[in-house]
Amino acid sequence: PLEMSAKKPVPFLRQVVSVTKKVHRDPRFDDLSGEYKPEIFMKTYSFLDSIKKQEKEMIQKQLKKCRNMEQKEKLQQLLNRMTQQEQAQKKQQKLRERELSLKRQQRELAKQGKKPFFLKKSEKQKLELAEKYAELKRSGKLESFLNKKRKRNAIKDKRHLPSQKNL
Repeated sequence: PLEMSAKKPVPFLRQVVSVTKKVHRDPRFDDLSGEYKPEIFMKTYSFLDSIKKQEKEMIQKQLKKCRNMEQKEKLQQLLNRMTQQEQAQKKQQKLRERELSLKRQQRELAKQGKKPFFLKKSEKQKLELAEKYAELKRSGKLESFLNKKRKRNAIKDKRHLPSQKNL
């Protein structure tokens, strides 16, 4: 038993046995949870894609039926967010596939006895841009994309030019 001082009044609720504090751990940063590998993650949780697709269809049906403007606006925002997430996921997947193909090529070259050559970040960006232009050309949206880009650049250039008031 713990000896208490007679000089101090005894607390109403005193701790007889000290309780060890629970240590919370975050699985995102803990080594016990394992290493994050996106390929394995995508394979394991691939069933979520079908569920998301069903939810998207359900929201589209609700959007058609809905009469309330506030509710309709919320549903539209939700639908937009879902489509954006889907597009981002596809973009990430393409990027991952491109990196994997580059790694495979490097392995093949290494097997042949050649020195590995790793692309710089700027070179990767150039390849990505070329692929984007090829995709736009295939879909027939290249001209509109270039027009928008020209307009954006013209606005930026106008901002940097001195205004007529200063002359």
